[in-house]
Amino acid sequence: MGKITVETCEIEGLKIITPQVFGDARGYFVETYNYNDFKEAGIPEVFVQDNQSASKKGVLRGLHFQKQFPQDKLVRVIKGEVFDVAVDLREGSKTFGQWYGVVLSEENKKQFFVPKNFAHGFLVLSDYAEFCYKCSDFYHPEDEGGIAYNDPEIGVEWPIPEGVEVILSEKDANRGGLKEYINERKNG
Repeated sequence: MGKITVETCEIEGLKIITPQVFGDARGYFVETYNYNDFKEAGIPEVFVQDNQSASKKGVLRGLHFQKQFPQDKLVRVIKGEVFDVAVDLREGSKTFGQWYGVVLSEENKKQFFVPKNFAHGFLVLSDYAEFCYKCSDFYHPEDEGGIAYNDPEIGVEWPIPEGVEVILSEKDANRGGLKEYINERKNG
């Protein structure tokens, strides 16, 4: 291994990956993903789709998940800085409904592994950010789910910069909370 270091988080399954960066006067080189290294580090998932988004300061995307086709995600920032969050939605988990957040940036080059059955979202902290993520299943638009980013029952402590208003999509602005998610899951 050696090319990456992996930190476990308080919520089982979540992992922060820091790749080894090789830099000199010309710039730097970093291997952002190598299946063998990740497998050795306990992340054997196979990724089938890569996505990238660009957002301005204050944009909050999330908290999203796929219902019937859950995805493992490996996320990172290639420009700017975000606060990235995962919420445990695994049925029967001792940390169900709990969240974990980490700052991802072009400077720290950290990646965040978010397993299946977690809701995921991020808040852009820099003036502009480009966000990349690998997914273990394809996106199914009809299978999209979400929970309100500001649900008090979950209580994510978003580091919203002073004077910045959160910018949401219409869908994200109208999401229900954890209680609604639980009721919907129970009722099929």
